[in-house]
Amino acid sequence: MVHIGNDWDEVLKGEFDKEYYQTLRRFLISEYKTRRIYPSMYDIFNALKYTPYRDVRAVIIGQDPYHGPGQAHGLCFSVNKGIEVPPSLVNIYKELHDDIGFRIPDHGCLTDWAEHGVLLLNAVLTVRAGTANSHKGMGWETFTDTVIRHLNNREEPLVFLLWGANARAKQALITNPRHLVLTAPHPSPLSAHRGFFGCRHFSKTNAFLRSNGQPEIDWTIK
Repeated sequence: MVHIGNDWDEVLKGEFDKEYYQTLRRFLISEYKTRRIYPSMYDIFNALKYTPYRDVRAVIIGQDPYHGPGQAHGLCFSVNKGIEVPPSLVNIYKELHDDIGFRIPDHGCLTDWAEHGVLLLNAVLTVRAGTANSHKGMGWETFTDTVIRHLNNREEPLVFLLWGANARAKQALITNPRHLVLTAPHPSPLSAHRGFFGCRHFSKTNAFLRSNGQPEIDWTIK
């Protein structure tokens, strides 16, 4: 049984008993035994562990974990300290700097954001080493769609930041008019110049939260 360790356990009560998740669990047991899978099985649910349901104020949705050694640790776009900052995150940092004067750190670990109310959720939570999207269609999408639906039901206003086609596909799940949905091209070098740069999503997030009486996001990374 999965134990998150905060209020997500109650929010997701019964989800891990469902047939689709039990099928996914059997698949993952085999994968972790026979292949190199990222992240560590102990880090799969870090997005939920770092950001309790009641504390979520913004949601960034990624595709699936980084598939290189030492990179993935359960938070989308984030890598462990000591690992080279990936190109997409370099571009996120650049936009943050241009938008709010963000001081660019010397690492790519985003746990500070997660602890300040930013849910860094990949649509798929595991991946085979060296093979992007290798766990796509195995059941994770059903699980993460459920997470998004629960967030959509929140009374407190949230901001959903959807970058790229895969993330924008989740927009149909966000039907609550209380929330703000911000969309842009993916921050990868292939598409960032098509509208991610200049989107000002970080200042827009805080302006929306402020106007709704919610605490702003502290985007600082130590």
